[in-house]
Amino acid sequence: MSPRANWKGFLKIAELSCAVGLYSAVSQSERVSFHTVSRTSGHRLNRLFVDEETGEAVPREQQVKGYETGNGAYIMLEPEEIAAAVPESDKTLDISAFIACSDIDLVYFDRPYYLAPTDEVAAKVFALIRAGMEAKKVAAVARTVLFRRMRTVLLRPYEQGMIATTLNFDYEVRAAAEAFSDVPALKVKGEMLDLAKHIIATKAGSFDPTAFEDRYEAAVVDLVRAKLEGRKIPRAKPAAKSNVVNLLDALRASAGDGGGAKAGAKGAAKGAPPKKAPAAKGAAKSPAKTRASDTESKKAKPRPARKAS
Repeated sequence: MSPRANWKGFLKIAELSCAVGLYSAVSQSERVSFHTVSRTSGHRLNRLFVDEETGEAVPREQQVKGYETGNGAYIMLEPEEIAAAVPESDKTLDISAFIACSDIDLVYFDRPYYLAPTDEVAAKVFALIRAGMEAKKVAAVARTVLFRRMRTVLLRPYEQGMIATTLNFDYEVRAAAEAFSDVPALKVKGEMLDLAKHIIATKAGSFDPTAFEDRYEAAVVDLVRAKLEGRKIPRAKPAAKSNVVNLLDALRASAGDGGGAKAGAKGAAKGAPPKKAPAAKGAAKSPAKTRASDTESKKAKPRPARKAS
């Protein structure tokens, strides 16, 4: 049975157009979901909207959208007024430009959909547009009204169809400086940089989504099964505390250098004890101290590492 399209319309470039459909590429429907129930009766509970001043429940017909103007004052908006503000839709994904995929920062990516032709006639035009994009190694920027909002969409060839990714608007993307303003500007070099590159090289691999498990989902499923079967629920183990004293020692231990095995053992992640590394020739008995030449701050001198709480 063919999946149901979330949206149907036309893909258009210049004088070429074809009927297409958007299909969900991701879904949370398989996740475990819960209802809120009464502890005493076991019955499912319904949510009520209550007037925060009077405490009385407000029926649905008396509920209306409101925009707060300040000091608890609201401008009320009727459903028909909001509906009139929705942009008119001609159901057309109108391609405005072809760009390199690298031209768009990933932070602007919102939600992916599959884009495919909806009939045999459209398939020929769709295949022509897709083949041209694939040959030129470009993506297409298009605009249309999706789910009552004007959206910008990035189209990219994918298998026999395309991926249509809705893009965040510029005002929705927060400046990176807000998150990184307190990060010190450090320059890493010398042995520390060499060790970091070595560790990365030993962990080189490829992305396989089937190798990653949703541990929370699996744990919830096991919890529900245990409850149904009347089994004892195991208590959660306390998280292991990190106790890395020296960054360079930890790097050496991670890279397999016996000189830092002790520090690496202290800072090992829970459930993954470090392997015993062979002793390095000429390794000092006392932990090596981080050299100031290895990690330098542009503004301040490096401070000694402290124990993590």
